[in-house]
Amino acid sequence: MEKTPRGTSVGVDDPYATVDRCDHLTDDGRCRYAAEHGHHDPEFARERHEDDLRCPAADPEGEWDWSDCPHFRARQRSKECVRCGLEERRVAHENERPLLEEHHLKYPDSEARRASDASGEQSDPQADHRKELAHEITVYICRWCHAKIHQSWARLDDDVAPDPEAIAEAEGRRSKEHEEFGFETAADRFGDGDGREG
Repeated sequence: MEKTPRGTSVGVDDPYATVDRCDHLTDDGRCRYAAEHGHHDPEFARERHEDDLRCPAADPEGEWDWSDCPHFRARQRSKECVRCGLEERRVAHENERPLLEEHHLKYPDSEARRASDASGEQSDPQADHRKELAHEITVYICRWCHAKIHQSWARLDDDVAPDPEAIAEAEGRRSKEHEEFGFETAADRFGDGDGREG
């Protein structure tokens, strides 16, 4: 399985196989990066403009894979665990630890590259190309699945239900949400007055 810079598993063999689309891809298959941030990479932007901003990786018959694009990035937007389906529940005005954590399948910075270089392992040119690009691929997983993936052979595509402890934590937060929805006058809440109107 793919590893983190610290050598623990990320839970998948090929992070790119989990990707539905690049963050920069528009609904009509164009590259938003080249259109809006092309000044950071003029050569890339020029090539994309020559092809009407078409993304060569989004086309099933295109000449690129996601891993070939120098500006590829994929971050999960929905707030639910991709492994067990647990949904995030945040209680307003409280600093409780989130149920979900961001989990990198591929790292955006040079830390991953340095760790890979330090290992001294020989790899194929395509793998070297991917490390060079240092793409970011992140998903959300609950902290219970996160621990299982990093501390054992658990995988992201395991068919599992949420951990009982995770369900209990989520239900506790749901109860707090319902309490917040209940109406209580300021006088009742803060003990001002005798509760009578008038």
